[in-house]
This record gives sequence, structure tokens and C-alpha cells, in this order.
Amino acid sequence: MTTERADPAARPARPPKRRGTRVPARAQIMGWLLLVLVVVLLAVILIVRQFLHNDVNNQVTASLEQEAREFVAFAERGRDPVTLQLLTDAPSLFDSYLKRQYPDRDEALIGVWETPAGLALLSQEQDDTHVKKVAHDRTVLGRIAAAPDHHGVIETPFGDMRWLKVEANLGQGGRAWFVIERFSADAIAEADRTVQLLVLVSALGVVLAAVSSWVVSGLILAPVRQVRLTAAEISEHDLTRRIPVEGRDDIAALADQFNAMLDRLEDAFRIQRQFVDDAGHELRTPITIVRGHLELLGDDPAEREEVVRLCTDELDRMTRIVNDLLVLAKADRPDFVTPAPVSLAELTSDIEAKVRSLADRRWVLADVGEGEVVVDEQRVTQAMVQLAQNAVQHTAEGSEIRIGSSLVDGVATLWVTDRGPGVAPEEVEKIFERFAHGSGPGKGGAGLGLAIVKAIAEAHHGRVRVVSTPGEGATFGLELPAKPPHNEETSG
Repeated sequence: MTTERADPAARPARPPKRRGTRVPARAQIMGWLLLVLVVVLLAVILIVRQFLHNDVNNQVTASLEQEAREFVAFAERGRDPVTLQLLTDAPSLFDSYLKRQYPDRDEALIGVWETPAGLALLSQEQDDTHVKKVAHDRTVLGRIAAAPDHHGVIETPFGDMRWLKVEANLGQGGRAWFVIERFSADAIAEADRTVQLLVLVSALGVVLAAVSSWVVSGLILAPVRQVRLTAAEISEHDLTRRIPVEGRDDIAALADQFNAMLDRLEDAFRIQRQFVDDAGHELRTPITIVRGHLELLGDDPAEREEVVRLCTDELDRMTRIVNDLLVLAKADRPDFVTPAPVSLAELTSDIEAKVRSLADRRWVLADVGEGEVVVDEQRVTQAMVQLAQNAVQHTAEGSEIRIGSSLVDGVATLWVTDRGPGVAPEEVEKIFERFAHGSGPGKGGAGLGLAIVKAIAEAHHGRVRVVSTPGEGATFGLELPAKPPHNEETSG
């Protein structure tokens, strides 16, 4: 027993894996907006916090330096109120200076000097527990006096304390220092409360932005949802649905383009159905004729030869019908005509030379227009040959057929005039319809030739005209703009 291996080619192809996410566009818009908003607000909060802390530090530094400058200025000119002599001893200098000072709540002003018994001090501060404790702590003062720098920061149980010292030059051999101590914990805490308030306001702003973006994105994407729903409801048999367009924004432009696409699809399906209907309608007769002759075909060679001839004629007619239908099916395509500059005189002469081989008629080149026109030379030649063929079908051998052209006021006109039976007024419009046949005695074709002529004229933004008097012949003419509209010209 053998097992057959499945043919890999017979397996259904897997659809390509799509990239992207399943998150709805509305949620993506809201998510990205909130992400950007949160990042911006976080950056603002951090910058504001750093700015506030730097501002506190700058204020503390400025306060320390200002107190130091004031003490230096007093030490240089301070005098004893009794003797009016310069203050040269530390107790008198510090006592006289500190009595005049009113330190801030988180500030302490201290005079420190060396004595045989150790460090002595005088201080001035508000009645604040933690400031007074640190200001009278001789261990802390000893660290400050021994520090090589003139300023620094000391960690205390009440937070960081910044200090600045100025050495007093007393000239007595001893050393004395004026020390300013400043706590910034309260100012930092105030700055942090401001940052916390900013965080709270930012959080409320994020919530408000989330709700607003959800609502606004829903309103903006509503036409897009309508496009999707309309596209889901559209089928080959119902292309009449359109999206209502309001406004002039990008979404309205999208809806306009979608409606235009539906118009093109509807025209394409209409042309396809019309092509199938026309082909089925017109090809049914030759197929029936060929089949009937083949079914009745006998053994007689002469009969066989006649049947082959008839079948060949019908097949040739079917080929012409199919070719004509294909031309008409392409008439609505933008590349049906490709206009280019061409000499009207040369175009007319070429057309006249080509139509002479159609039949034994007395061909006359009546008038020739002078100038340059922008047309599709091949399509115009095709239309004029078809008009000449139509004239041949409705005239006898040796009859006169005139061909001419003119260029007047930006309109190029090419015409064919015959001496046939003419066209009745009530049939002028009908003869340009598909599968229409005139009532004259001429040999009728498939009825597509004049429809092709009309399609070529309209593709050039022109028209086809008929001037006829029954019994006296007819003139079929193409009236085409010498230059196509600007958008057509540039696209070509």
C-alpha cells in the first residue's frame, strides 16, 4: 500500500501576513495623543521642579552673600559707642553687630572666636527650635571653623543646612569668624507643593484630553466608518450607493474620491455588461447561420464549397463586430485617444489617399484646411474612413464622394459628402446608436460604425454632425477643437 504525497501546488495559498495592529484607529489616535501629552507634561514638570529648586538655591546663596558683605562693611568701620574707637575684640564686635540684625525664620547669624577654654559664640536667630539647636551646637561650629572652604553644606536632623563664614581680622592674635547658617528645607517643600499642584492639574488635563480626543476622533473618523460600511454593502449588482459629503476637509476629499471611484466602477461594469449584451445580441445571428449550414452540409463538393464560403463570410463579419465592440469598450478609457500636434492639410491628404481604395467611386478632395491641430491622428483617420465607408454603402459605383477639411476659430472640421439617398430628420440621432441601421437602400453593416465615429469625436471633446436632405445626399462631419482642454493636453 502506497501513500500519495499531497501536491504542494494544490494546497490553498495562505494569505500574506498583514503588518500592523488590530487596535482601532480611534484608540490609536487617542493613545498617541495622550502619549505625546504625557511626555510633554512630564518634561514641563521636571523642568519647573528643577527651576524652582535652582531658584531656592540662588535665593539662599544671595542671602548668605548679602549678610557676609554687610558684616565685612561693619567690621571695617564699626566703633565703640563710648570710646568711638574701632572694635578690635570679638565679643564687642559681634555683640554690636548682632544687636542690629533681624534674621529670617530659617536663618542664624553667629559670631565664633577662639578662647583658651575653646570656642565661644554669640548668635542671633528667631525663636525656632531646630535653628537654635544647630546654631548653638559647638560640634557643628567646630566643623565649620575648621573647614578649609568659606562655604558648604552640612546634613542635620532637620535637613541640609548651608553655611558661609567670614574670618574677622581683629589684630589680637586670636581667630574669629562670622558664620551665617541657612536652612532651605521649608523653601524646597514649598517648591515641591507647587510641583505637586502642577502634577494634579496635569493629570486632570490628561483625563480631559483623553475624553476630548475620544469624542473628537470619533467625529473625525465617522466619514471613514461610513466609507467602510458603504464599501462592505457595495456589490457588482448594486453600485448606486454613495457617501454623503459634508465639509471641505481631507475626510470630505476622501469621500469625494471614493464616490468618484464608485462612479468609475459603475461605468466599468456598465460598459462590461453592455459589451456582453451587445456581443451576445449581434453574434447570435452569424453563429446561428454558420451552425445551420454546417448541420445541413451534404456530400456534394459544390454545396460544400458554397457552405464554406458562407461560413467564412459570417466569421469575417463576426471578427469585424468583435473588433468594433472592443473599440467601443475602450472609448471610455483615458488613453482611448492620445492627442499630438499634426498638420491638418497632411492629415486630410492622407485620409483622402486611404479612402480611395475602399470602392470604385469618384473621390474628390474638395477643401483642405491649413494649420496645426492637436488630435489623435489614427483615431481621426479611423473615424473618417468609417464615414467614407458609410458613404460607399449608400451610393452606387461611379457616384461622387467629396472629402474636405477646414480650420476656423479654433475648430477643425473634417467632412464626407455623398450623393446618396440622405438621412431622414427623425433618424439623425438614432443612426449614431449602437446596432442602428438607417432606412436607406444601402448595405447595412453591424450598426457600430457611426457609434465608433461618435465615440472618437466625443473623446476629442468634439461632436459629429449630419447635414442631409432626403434624396439629395448627406454630409457627415467631425467638429473637433484644434487644441484639447489644458488638463487633457498636459496628461497626454
